[in-house]
Amino acid sequence: MCIRDRLDVVYMTRVQRERFASQEEYDKVKDSYIMDKKMIVDNGKKDVVIMHPLPRVNEITTDVDDMPNAWYFRQVKHGIYARMAIIALALGLWKD
Repeated sequence: MCIRDRLDVVYMTRVQRERFASQEEYDKVKDSYIMDKKMIVDNGKKDVVIMHPLPRVNEITTDVDDMPNAWYFRQVKHGIYARMAIIALALGLWKD
């Protein structure tokens, strides 16, 4: 059994241009890690959760968006509520 067959969550991020010394080095690997629907269906657990901090460049294809596994839009929505709560606390607006 391969490790990807046992993963419950995959947190995908982009290859970060700012981590490379030159554009040429970045261009060599920028498209090396692209997740698509076929990859998930063929190689992953049926209920694996896919997360991503957004915005994406091209590391997750749009055919993944409609899968129940794609949690990144929920992740963004939850982040909005978390930031709203933090702001309310910081402004003293939170009532117990």
